[in-house]
Amino acid sequence: MGHLTSKKFTFTLILQYLFLLFDLGVNSFATFARSHPADLLVLFVVQDFCLIMSLTILLANFFSTYIFQAGLIQLLYAQFRMTLLVCVTYIVLSISLHSWHMTIHWSAPLTHFWSVGYHSLYTVQRTIAVLYYYVSKRASLCISDPRYHEGSKWMQKQFSLP
Repeated sequence: MGHLTSKKFTFTLILQYLFLLFDLGVNSFATFARSHPADLLVLFVVQDFCLIMSLTILLANFFSTYIFQAGLIQLLYAQFRMTLLVCVTYIVLSISLHSWHMTIHWSAPLTHFWSVGYHSLYTVQRTIAVLYYYVSKRASLCISDPRYHEGSKWMQKQFSLP
């Protein structure tokens, strides 16, 4: 892998890790901002923006691979299908949870009202968050593998018919 490609993937890895750390921080400490709903709204909007940007960077990394440019989209899809599914699911769950939270707590931020549905959504979102952190980190490391960005014996093996 060339020096420019290496720098590009180092930059995108660092950026994706910063987005993951920010998401983890918001999920862990957002309750401290609960008494200020406007601040919490801004925090949630920035968190959702970071999630969308992280997915965009991951997709841009997919599109810049030699495999994608050679037309082997199915190979990339087969290898990263679970990652894409988990990322999109997590984004939808996060936006849903944030919307519901702001709807419930905007007028009375310090009241403790958790319906069964809200509690279920909160639990599912936090559980999927752990899976999201794992698959997102794994995918960002895998996609920076040099065999995806240049011709190799592994690539030729993928072209061969069984």
